[in-house]
Amino acid sequence: MLALGLLGAFTLTQTAHAQIITVHQAADAPNASSPTSMPGMSPVMMDQSTWLHGIFNQLEGRYSPQATDFRWDGEMWFGSDYDRLWIRSEGTVANGRMDDGQHDILYSHAISTYWNLQGGTRLDLDSGPTRAWAAFGVQGLALYQFELSAMGYVGGNGGAATRIEGTYDFLLTNRLILQPNVELNAYTRADPSRGVGSGLSEIDTGLRLRYEHWRKLAPYVAVTYNTALGQARHFPDNREANRTALRFAFGLRSWF
Repeated sequence: MLALGLLGAFTLTQTAHAQIITVHQAADAPNASSPTSMPGMSPVMMDQSTWLHGIFNQLEGRYSPQATDFRWDGEMWFGSDYDRLWIRSEGTVANGRMDDGQHDILYSHAISTYWNLQGGTRLDLDSGPTRAWAAFGVQGLALYQFELSAMGYVGGNGGAATRIEGTYDFLLTNRLILQPNVELNAYTRADPSRGVGSGLSEIDTGLRLRYEHWRKLAPYVAVTYNTALGQARHFPDNREANRTALRFAFGLRSWF
């Protein structure tokens, strides 16, 4: 009887151990083949599917008494929760001329739940001289769901550059959202033909109020401020733009 009791206890212990399942968050799993699960469901490979996602955070007309510009800023990615191909594009069109055209093609790999390591290339492609850069940096969510991107670049006109961009959404209601954002650009070498100075060279910031009646197509109004800084303020092409740095904007935010 004692032997049978010990055998039964051993069997129950083995059964209990066999039912233990380690649950991982997608980006925290030890490797891409680790199982994930949801409460009340059997383990599934939730994080191995591939997806296509694109968003235009800015599709807007910027107005001032002296000038009117059209501005876009968008990105698209394809891949899984771990590895993605990113394409980013931003630029401004004014008086038939395209300026500030920056286009990134990046490979992105998840290094934690909220952060991705990115590397690839950037092309400055617009009405000015074309520049090509090697790109590397991080992108993700900082504390309190603050979206942050910090990128470094090498090449261009033989120097280095950095771009830091941050965005945050304040939910005034379930559909009315206030979004401040700021973008800073700095360079180690001046490039007057592109209106770029050494040091902190440009700031582009704005405060946008959008209404998401349709989640994928939300109109907004905004106040924006874009100007050259430091050495770049003294370049002839930037002097007029600095006088119209503060503008009102109307636009659409769209995603798929």
